[in-house]
Amino acid sequence: MKDQPVKRRKFIKTTGSAISGLAMVPGIMPLLSHQKTADMVSETKQLEKSIIGGYGSWATSLLVDPPKLSYRIDQGNDINAWREKALNLTRECIAVPDIGRSPKVTVKKKYVYDGLDIEELEWQLPYGRPTQAILLKPEGSKGSLPAVLGLHDHGGNKYFGRRKITKTSDTMHPLMVEHQQNYYEGFAWANEIAKRGYVVLVNDAFTFASRRVMYEDLLDSMNPEHRSDEDSENTDNIKAYNSWAGAHEHVMSKSLFCAGTTWPGVFLAEDQRALDILINRDDVDGDRVGCCGLSGGGLRTCYLGGIDPRIKCAVSVGFMTTWADLIMSKSYTHTWMTYAPRLPQFLDFPEILGLRVPLPTLVLNNNEDQLFTLPEMKRSDKMLRQVFDKADAGDRYKANFYPGPHKFDGKMQVDAFEWFDRWL
Repeated sequence: MKDQPVKRRKFIKTTGSAISGLAMVPGIMPLLSHQKTADMVSETKQLEKSIIGGYGSWATSLLVDPPKLSYRIDQGNDINAWREKALNLTRECIAVPDIGRSPKVTVKKKYVYDGLDIEELEWQLPYGRPTQAILLKPEGSKGSLPAVLGLHDHGGNKYFGRRKITKTSDTMHPLMVEHQQNYYEGFAWANEIAKRGYVVLVNDAFTFASRRVMYEDLLDSMNPEHRSDEDSENTDNIKAYNSWAGAHEHVMSKSLFCAGTTWPGVFLAEDQRALDILINRDDVDGDRVGCCGLSGGGLRTCYLGGIDPRIKCAVSVGFMTTWADLIMSKSYTHTWMTYAPRLPQFLDFPEILGLRVPLPTLVLNNNEDQLFTLPEMKRSDKMLRQVFDKADAGDRYKANFYPGPHKFDGKMQVDAFEWFDRWL
């Protein structure tokens, strides 16, 4: 999510036990000088540092690996019985709100651009302002096509949503030109996969773009001192809004907790309504639908792809690690949209996506991604590999690692699109 450079930390858990073990061997400790022993103890304390200080190791120790409902441990021979139990528990932990059935869709505009038929859509959920979305498909296409729900990123930019991964005219906002260059190597990836023969729907997520929190709806105490013009797309106004919206996230998350729900739960509910809309279209083959996204979109992919079996192929990009990584090193690099109370006791983070086993699943990682530590990304891969192998579905899971920082560049996009081509 927010692209913040941070120093990579390495944690070596065995050092402390190694020192204790040496102390139990007769004649060993006397051979160590007092200074060397002190240095070893000091080094151990240094390696145990965490983003929550001396509480990190204790907090991590509250996790059990594998956790209680992990498919990696013996859950009986019936995979469907295990999945039903795990899915019910996951839904309970993220507290998915009931937001009603699929809403009525209004087509606001139709046109052709870049070899694509484009529709600008809108629908009203039972709360908030209308959701706006963009649908793209090959120009003049006929019949039912495979489809992808394109899940936009966070990127520290909540003023924008659907426009982050689409291009609908030769004129783009300068911030979106910069955004696509920084994260997507200059490509509007939703357009690129649509050109390959897919119907692609990109909806604004909860609190982004058309779904963002508006100043005029806030208590005066919540408004910034120097409020920008909400209707202006002046770059300074947008940056001011994004700064305010980032600082407001903890308020939104706390209020959602007080309402008995969570940010992942709201994301899932709204993305499922978008999925309803996509699948119900006459030009979409409902048995060949996938989802994909980078960063915040990768997070949404993990929850939607893991929980909703209508997603036949899932590609999560730049959002895969373990709960332990977040505890010790990286929770501060992510938004409040990530977390689900109690769930880590039952499933490690990769295993949320693993709930979809044996459905095809691709995870794309960057070796220098500043939002995670590489060892925990690798451990996530090992967990998911174990899940799919146990289900005799090893050919349906793959994880790739690429050089570079947090991104979904051209090479990664091609690999994702080929995965969709293979399975959809």
